[in-house]
Amino acid sequence: MNATDRKKTENFKTAEHKRLKETSERSLRWKRWGPYLSERQWGTVREDFSEDGDAWNDLTHDQARSRAYRWGEDGLAGISDDRQTLCFALALWNGYDHILKERLFGLTNAEGNHGEDVKEYYFYLDSTPTHSYMKYLYKYPQSAYPYLDLVEANRKRTRNELEYELLDTGIFDEDRYFDVFVEYAKLAPEDILIRITAANRGPDAGILRLLPIVWFRNTWSWQAGEEKPVLKHTPPHQAPDRRRRTVDFDTIQASHPELGDRFLYCEPATLLFTENETNTERLFGVPNQIPYVKDAFHRYLIQAETDAVNPAMEGTKAAPHYPVEVPSGGEMILRLRLSDQRPQELTDPIGSEFDAVFADRVKEADAFYDAVISPNIKDNGRQVMRQAFAGMLWTKQTYYYDVTGWLKERGADPYSAHRRPVPRNDHWFHMVNEDVISMPDKWEYPWYAAWDLAFHVLPLSMVDPDFAREQLDLMLREHYLHPNGQIPAYEWNFSDVNPPVHAWATVFNYELSLIRHGQADVRFLKHAFQKLLLNFTWWVNRKDRFGKNVFEGGFLGLDNIGVFDRSKPLPTGGHLEQADGTAWMAIFAQDMLQMAIYLARYDSVYEDMALKFFEHFLWIASAMNRSGEGYGRMWDDEDGFFYDVLRLPDGQATRLKVRSMVGLLPLCATAVFEPSIFEGLKSLRERTRLFIEKRPEVLADITDLREPGFGGRSLLSLLDEHKLRRILVKMLDEDEFLSNYGIRSLSRYHLAHPYVFHVGEVEYRVEYLPAESNTGMFGGNSNWRGPIWFPVNTLIISALLQFYLYYGNDFKVECPTGSGRLMTLYEVAEEITRRLSSIFLRDDTGRRPIYGGTHKFQDDPHWRDLILFYEYFHGDNGAGLGASHQTGWTGVVATLMDIFATVAPDQFLSGGVKDYFQRAEDER
Repeated sequence: MNATDRKKTENFKTAEHKRLKETSERSLRWKRWGPYLSERQWGTVREDFSEDGDAWNDLTHDQARSRAYRWGEDGLAGISDDRQTLCFALALWNGYDHILKERLFGLTNAEGNHGEDVKEYYFYLDSTPTHSYMKYLYKYPQSAYPYLDLVEANRKRTRNELEYELLDTGIFDEDRYFDVFVEYAKLAPEDILIRITAANRGPDAGILRLLPIVWFRNTWSWQAGEEKPVLKHTPPHQAPDRRRRTVDFDTIQASHPELGDRFLYCEPATLLFTENETNTERLFGVPNQIPYVKDAFHRYLIQAETDAVNPAMEGTKAAPHYPVEVPSGGEMILRLRLSDQRPQELTDPIGSEFDAVFADRVKEADAFYDAVISPNIKDNGRQVMRQAFAGMLWTKQTYYYDVTGWLKERGADPYSAHRRPVPRNDHWFHMVNEDVISMPDKWEYPWYAAWDLAFHVLPLSMVDPDFAREQLDLMLREHYLHPNGQIPAYEWNFSDVNPPVHAWATVFNYELSLIRHGQADVRFLKHAFQKLLLNFTWWVNRKDRFGKNVFEGGFLGLDNIGVFDRSKPLPTGGHLEQADGTAWMAIFAQDMLQMAIYLARYDSVYEDMALKFFEHFLWIASAMNRSGEGYGRMWDDEDGFFYDVLRLPDGQATRLKVRSMVGLLPLCATAVFEPSIFEGLKSLRERTRLFIEKRPEVLADITDLREPGFGGRSLLSLLDEHKLRRILVKMLDEDEFLSNYGIRSLSRYHLAHPYVFHVGEVEYRVEYLPAESNTGMFGGNSNWRGPIWFPVNTLIISALLQFYLYYGNDFKVECPTGSGRLMTLYEVAEEITRRLSSIFLRDDTGRRPIYGGTHKFQDDPHWRDLILFYEYFHGDNGAGLGASHQTGWTGVVATLMDIFATVAPDQFLSGGVKDYFQRAEDER
């Protein structure tokens, strides 16, 4: 980017861009406060003290209101500081519920017929990356919440039936509910305005009790000698403003030895105080050591125990209580302010400038997204992208887990000779996590998942590249990465194996930063490369048991898409050579090669590493394509597809001929190199030439990378043109993988032709199921037997664009297969993206496929523009399935929509990926 281009881009910056810059330069801490609370701390591994690891039942939803958490906090529409010291969230009561609504409810894994599932309706409507403005919506029924009905009805349903949802209970009939909006606007980094709007959608007036709760995370009960913080009421403050009127407001002062003083200003109310301490009497039959405990507000309101709250008006948990009557079709608004400004410094903390600040922050958020989202994307698409970004930014969470401390608390001190066994994470005692992390879903998965995080980086890089890069860096730090080189999988079991996509995301982020900022972040790339080198070595040593460059790896995120549960020993004995595991490692090698080449421009030492990964990729490619004769090969030339190979103890081998995403992933191991990339790397050029001359067999079944493609580019791929065309025939066949809504994870071919494998008298069967799985494989929460899954669709689209850069416009295929309609690979990628995007967009009838036949979401004006980003999608009709708020990897739809709205195929082909980024910046 030249000086003129930089100036042009700088002039386009918005107020939010400036806040991001101030944050990056550390002149102001705009991100110190944000939506960093979990939406479910109960039922998590960290809070589990059971001996068998049954976290769901060790701390249940029913216990959560009474039991102080150890490692984190949860709440409705909540915020906290980045260490989750002081928290704020909303509680509600409609006068009928038997539980104060302080947190979200859902089914545990055992209760749901398709695994765990949140049974609430809440939506992330907006957020800027610094959280200078945020908006959230919770739909609260006006009658008693049907907890028991949801549990019992779902328990009775089989895996072949749909889940019983909250709408199915009839609780929203006649629109008898409140829309409760919670908005935040930052006046300054430590000064946050809060606006709560309750709108009555029902036909009658409704009573609603609102409790905006402020509390301290309980750290004092776990750390000996730690000073306990305090919340206390300060006397009603009256101050004349400039217009000589009197302003009344209440103040709750929060004093913490590290955080200092903060003040919650609110309209006059009944103030309630208690302690964030466990009610041991209710849970364990042990008398409480103190009279005021965590569930005091629940008891005060619902059980009319007025003595449950502290009359001295102090504690570690507090709330103003607002009982309000909202007329039918009307609304009421509460205003609060959480600030570091002292009462004597403020004339009117929740008055005159309040609404004006909100109006400014909304305008600034609009301006920011106008700069981020391509002007070629119209209102329908902009709405989808805006809510996708909102979901990404709301789903940050302060994640705290000191594994050594956790083990000690369970009698499993890693340095003790008499330690007890623990059900998980026993070998991760080096780990201390205490960071703000992008979560997959703060209810369903309120813990990070390393491979999910790699996909989160794509949309996050569009709005906050610094945060995206920080997330990549986290997993490689010494407090995360295992000393043996393994990247932690997720809290449930850090030792599980996730696909190695971290290098892929690192290359993406590095190239994005290179283009947008005009300079290479070499330090970041060096750090990532060194740590990823350890991870690559771990894979080679642990998952290639015979040193043949073919890999196992286990389930690799694909749950039960295959014949067997790949996380367990095979019922046949022997071992499995995985087409997907081997392809993942080929992708890994390619990305390490790209990083090494980039770094070799600054340090010639990296030429050796570039050669290493160049050779390693070719060995993997050769092994995958020529690992034996007949059924010993992964590639099946008759079917034109890759399959896993089962190697039996007696030496026999057989291909498991399941047409699934396992066989499409080799397509994704594709990288294209511009002819200029080797400039100045003469030694590397010569050494790669010599290697190929000495080992010509490694190119026998792949494209000869010495053969230049369009623009003189080189192709490094597991596929030659013959294999590519064969695979595309199946992938683009609407009777196989190509759905109207993207690429299915299992071919529809298996609907009429199930794959059956016998082990003795036991039959293992794989058939196409477009929605939820009907098998309990992999722990019962399994779902990959047909649905559409955004992360692998993203990899496929990326690979097609790479192939397009090499083959150009002369390479065309039928899309769909058999239609007679010929497309370039760019057009195929664009068509898949169009189908994926259509899941969320209104069609010609005004309906969104994501909501299927759900009338409320399709037609009701208070529901139809609220978009959820599900974990995966029905393979035939596009309806959302699985975790309803897994915006993380599904949010990549924003990135995909942006690519094809920003750059035309001729621009892409002539300038490549880098030119696309530069043009995008110029247009915006």
